[in-house]
Amino acid sequence: MNILAVLAIVTPLAVYAELGAPANVKARTWEESIALAQKTVAKLSVEEKVKLSTGLGWAYTQCVGNTAAIPSVNFPGLCLQDSPTGIRFARNVSAFPASLNVASTFDQGLMYNNGRFMGEELRDKGVNVHLSPVANMMRTPQGGRGWEAQGADPFLTGTSVTEQINGIQSNGVQATLKHYVLNDQEAFRQAGGDIIIDKKTLMEYYIRPFKMAIDHSGPASIMCSYNSVNGVNACDNPVLMTILKEELGFKGYVMSDWWATHTELDGLKAGMDMVMPGSKACCDAGNSTVVPAWWGETLVSNINNATVKMARVDDFATRILTGWYRQRQDEDFPATNFNSWFPEEVQLNVQRNHKAHIREVGAASAILLKNSGILPLSAKSGSLALIGSDAITPPSGINAGGDHGVNPDGTLAQGWGSGTTNFPYLVAPQEGITAAASPLGLKVSVSSNNWDIPAVEAAAAAAGTSIVFVNANSGEGYITIDGNEGDRKNLTLWNNGDRLVEAAAAKGPTVVVIHAPGAVDMPWINLPNVKAVIMALLPGQESGNALADVLFGAVNPSGRLPFTIGHNITDYHTQIDMKNPIQHYSEGGYFDYRWNQKNDIKPLFAFGHGLSYASFAYANTAATQVCKGSTKVQVDVSNTGAVDGHEVVQVYLGYPKGVDQPAKQLKGFSRVMIGAGKTASVSIEITPDFIQIYDATKNAWFTPEGTYTVFVGASSADLRGEATFVIDSACSTATTASAEPSAPTSASVATSASAEPSAPASSGYVAPSAAVSASYAAAPPASAKPKPSNLYSSSEIATVSLFALLYPIFFA
Repeated sequence: MNILAVLAIVTPLAVYAELGAPANVKARTWEESIALAQKTVAKLSVEEKVKLSTGLGWAYTQCVGNTAAIPSVNFPGLCLQDSPTGIRFARNVSAFPASLNVASTFDQGLMYNNGRFMGEELRDKGVNVHLSPVANMMRTPQGGRGWEAQGADPFLTGTSVTEQINGIQSNGVQATLKHYVLNDQEAFRQAGGDIIIDKKTLMEYYIRPFKMAIDHSGPASIMCSYNSVNGVNACDNPVLMTILKEELGFKGYVMSDWWATHTELDGLKAGMDMVMPGSKACCDAGNSTVVPAWWGETLVSNINNATVKMARVDDFATRILTGWYRQRQDEDFPATNFNSWFPEEVQLNVQRNHKAHIREVGAASAILLKNSGILPLSAKSGSLALIGSDAITPPSGINAGGDHGVNPDGTLAQGWGSGTTNFPYLVAPQEGITAAASPLGLKVSVSSNNWDIPAVEAAAAAAGTSIVFVNANSGEGYITIDGNEGDRKNLTLWNNGDRLVEAAAAKGPTVVVIHAPGAVDMPWINLPNVKAVIMALLPGQESGNALADVLFGAVNPSGRLPFTIGHNITDYHTQIDMKNPIQHYSEGGYFDYRWNQKNDIKPLFAFGHGLSYASFAYANTAATQVCKGSTKVQVDVSNTGAVDGHEVVQVYLGYPKGVDQPAKQLKGFSRVMIGAGKTASVSIEITPDFIQIYDATKNAWFTPEGTYTVFVGASSADLRGEATFVIDSACSTATTASAEPSAPTSASVATSASAEPSAPASSGYVAPSAAVSASYAAAPPASAKPKPSNLYSSSEIATVSLFALLYPIFFA
């Protein structure tokens, strides 16, 4: 019997077991962990040390990466597993929102909890090393894996990955920060791609998020990338490794991306510590001791003949064991209890109640771009017509295509590639909206054929309000969809999306909902009947419920754009040259909103933009700088609307005159709940390392002296107050209050429904000790609840399993 037949006849069953209380692991100090690791390394043979560093192979063990056990020192080996949205290839796990959604909340507590809850599932499944989060920059909106990262700003990225790492590692799971570095596009990523960049730009914009994470969270490992940097492969690049381990003081280990090792010894000598998945070429399935491998026995020989010095061997072995000891994985860490390559096997259900968090992030990350008074929906909205295939559950299955590598025939809630996770269930917008509309007596109709324009027009004409669902997709370059080789060819909507909006808007009031991995073109934005637009990004399994919470006002929207949306593609300046493997980052730090400011370009929607059903006024901006310490920015924010809501207060920094920096850069933010008619005094701290810039001639970070200006407001283009402070060698300080209070935001709609007020979100790196709680107006529909069996059709199981084993290229 062939494998397809075997897989097709297996009935998937979920295993429900008492998982026990979530772990709350207090990591050992680096010093203590290094000492334990050194003591263990002293007991190991050369062969055992090499086992620590060499993966066991692809599709041979349980995880996407495994290292061997060393019984002599009670080391069980490591399980390494994707992804930023959960646990790739596993069953009975949660499908979390995309990291881009997490960043768009601008909420440190939600960022932390996203890592924390994901870490709970990773630990319950026995995953030692999580291959996440992603700290690469959305330099261009076309980049295929931008949805796996945190947006277009280094400070926002650094804050988001830092909080997520802290959350992941609170469970005793090792986090892997990736991809080091400049892995910002799919074009030529594995085929000779070379990024040419000056060191100042490299450090201040692309390495800064890694620096922030190393300083404030201490990831156990960092993954080096495929691409070359200034002519040298990243994993073989001694300049990059020296920056990481010496300049930044990284004490963990550096692993290769899957098959990103290009030579036998260059990576090892440069400072790479672990080769993954072990086999030399993609995608040799099997034990790395059998198929050709870069390290393994070859490395043992090179050590024994003194080609490789023992000091380097002891260094990589110590670094790898340091991560294991630091996260206390020597203390009853669960054994791996799933198999990536045979997902039909019975698997432990580890979802707990994480759907509540997923729903909360989905709502908190929904960005209200435009609202002319049509939202929130109410009994007065009239019947609703849901238009577009993106409104419905995909008829071909919620997990169709290996790694979601298909153009979905239903709603889009993840991109494609190794950053995906199998959905345990998926609440489509139709389900969530129907559940919320029913108590209001609103009738809901659906027109899901994107190409039947007469049907769309008829549905829109018959409805009181049309909600048009459109999407665009992207992912990793080993999968091509409609000519998009990971990166998007353009920023147009997929599946006739523009025509859907135009057809509906020609017949009556229209709300547009966009599911996409980043910016899209909106040629219809100024049509008179396009009354509201929501950028929902890729919100994960609770997509429809989270959206309904925002549409009907159970949650007041507060998501903010972590990137800029231009009028057209030329507004973005930086482009991917799809025909040239060499990319010149000659713009320096002037990409996204920094480019717009420099060139006085007014975007369609600015970085940091997002509307609310409330309105907010700012007053009394002030800044106080402590000698050689942090700068404290304070502002009073008043909710002048009729409903409670979160305001995301953003702080942008202007450097002293003559300093080579963009005019305004994000350096702080706080998402604060403010009751209707109430005023909150918001304080945001800017620590000294966030102000520092890089001197490439001295290879050092420093703080320029002079007068700084802080700009406080609701987006990079909506700044409401400013203040100044002075940094000088004599430690003198100056404080200046802002000008008159600004007018409230223009978009405001009264509603009787609102979320319950909660405590303000924390500023800085403060990890909440309790779960974020929320109550929801609409219960999940019955069809959205996870089931103990038949979560996947037999054809889906066969597709996923065969794809994982046989597809020619799979990368971490």
